[in-house]
Parts: sequence; C-alpha cells; structure tokens
Amino acid sequence: MATVQVSAYDDIMEFLTSSPTPEQIIEFRPSEAMQERVRYLLDENRTGTLTTEQRRELDEIEQIEHFMRRLKIYARSKLTVK
Repeated sequence: MATVQVSAYDDIMEFLTSSPTPEQIIEFRPSEAMQERVRYLLDENRTGTLTTEQRRELDEIEQIEHFMRRLKIYARSKLTVK
C-alpha cells in the first residue's frame, strides 16, 4: 500500500485560507493524516532511526506547532477584548 506524505504546511494553508473565525482558530486540530505522520516521526525519533530528511520534517512541524500556539493565543485575546 502506497502512503501519501502529508505536508503540515498544506494542512495550515488549507485552514487559514478558509478565513476562520477566532473560535475556529482556537479549535483547530491537525488532520488525522497529519497526526498519524507526526506519530510516525516521533516513533522513528525515539528508536533513533530518523533520517536527516525526517529530522528536517519534524523540525518544520515543531515550528508550525509553535506558530499555531501563538496564533491561538492571539485569537483568544481577540475574543476577550470584545
């Protein structure tokens, strides 16, 4: 069975171009495919079998995760200002 690699950027770009409300931003969760990919990469990392390319991918995902956390904090602040 062939696997389709899911890009974390694809998930985020799809979501952000849908013009989400602050509430939707707060509730955002990565797709099941993205969550599965992260679990795989973390397992590879734990066993010490992560390739250089996979390490870059995991680092990229961590950066996107950090961005989304900051975006959610910002969205919450917009809701509390009202």
